[in-house]
Amino acid sequence: MLDTIPLQSRFLEHADHYARWSGLAIGIVAAQQLATMDSSDITMPLVFAITAFGLCAVGGVLLGDTLTLRPQEAVRTASLAPRLVRAHVPPHMAPLLLLQAASLATLLVIGAVTASSAPDRTGGAGRVITVTCEGMPASLGPWPGLYYSGPMFAALAIGTPACFWALRRIAHGPGDDQQRRNRAWAITGAWGLLVSSQVLLVVLMIFVALTENACAGPLGAATIVVIFPLGLLSLFAFGWSLITVVAPRAVDDEAANDGTFDDE
Repeated sequence: MLDTIPLQSRFLEHADHYARWSGLAIGIVAAQQLATMDSSDITMPLVFAITAFGLCAVGGVLLGDTLTLRPQEAVRTASLAPRLVRAHVPPHMAPLLLLQAASLATLLVIGAVTASSAPDRTGGAGRVITVTCEGMPASLGPWPGLYYSGPMFAALAIGTPACFWALRRIAHGPGDDQQRRNRAWAITGAWGLLVSSQVLLVVLMIFVALTENACAGPLGAATIVVIFPLGLLSLFAFGWSLITVVAPRAVDDEAANDGTFDDE
């Protein structure tokens, strides 16, 4: 007779891995389906695809953290000082991801303010930006106006509070410092996937719109110079976030050696 208890225990021990990987797999499949759906606007399916991938990644990590086995300690000790969320997130990447989120919000707000309706389309205000080209108005797009940025804002409004709540729960939950840091790094990586993928999409949209023809002018050229480093930074952050979600392993850095990650 097979003993099913060890099998069940091993499954539960790795349930968080399965959930994280499943979230990424579902996100990839959903993104592929959405990106290839029939639409008169080729940009909107891409927006839905990127947004769905980020939300699936966040959902998989949150589910995995919920399924993570908590240590069963015979005697538990607690410090009088409160634990801080910032003591468990990646000390170098967390500020970078916050900078990306602020940049994304800024670009989306600027895009919403400067966008206008395409003259050859009915409805869907906020698809293009109108510039003057040789004395005549010209529409450049796709532009990250409200038409395209609505799903992005919605994804951030859903994913950001959920991840922050999970980080607070991890910081105040059971487990040793290394376990809490590993789980917090996975949550941070999932949120990083959501943010960095959208930043890459917005940068791509702006780049395509401003290089569509020679009507963008010096301001358009300056904008491209500004957003190009942001795109490279987001590409790096996306790679780091993906690796962290697949295999989160918090490393001991100088902050950890100095006791920053200890319970305060």
